[in-house]
Amino acid sequence: MRALWIKIHLYIAAFFSPMLLMMAVSGGLYLLGIKGTVEKTPVEVMIMQPIDVKAETLKQDVDGLLQANGVVHVFEYVKVSGKTLITRPTSEPYYEINIGESPAITYVEPDLVKQLVELHKGHGPGIFKNLQKIMAAGLLIVLLSGLWLGLSSQPLMRQTLGISGAGLVVFVLAGFIL
Repeated sequence: MRALWIKIHLYIAAFFSPMLLMMAVSGGLYLLGIKGTVEKTPVEVMIMQPIDVKAETLKQDVDGLLQANGVVHVFEYVKVSGKTLITRPTSEPYYEINIGESPAITYVEPDLVKQLVELHKGHGPGIFKNLQKIMAAGLLIVLLSGLWLGLSSQPLMRQTLGISGAGLVVFVLAGFIL
């Protein structure tokens, strides 16, 4: 049974390590204040149709508005942020549509760091978001199986308990007390 869990631990960790490394890099850059940049290009607005942000047809309405202004753009859904509509995913070039008093359409192109940060935040394509959910489950399996493997080994049990306990203390102190 132990040999099986070692293989499961290894295979899941090896499979998800490239994705986890990118998540660690993008999260670390973000926390260091390196959030990436976007290049914004205004689109000439020829036709501005009223859009009901609560309508079931919001995606189709935004697509129609973009097409009416000569823009062909494939997107999965629309995020409403006040008077701004944002096509998603934002991990690739997207559009912002201001439906307020000064109607505007803006083409937004993120750089590589911004794309990674957007993926990290779950603003990527739906298939990537599903992969992130699977990765989260895989990470739980890797962590729990590693902990179990350490605790079930007589030579490693004391070290595993000590290191895990130290991690818990640091987490509680840094997150809730300090």
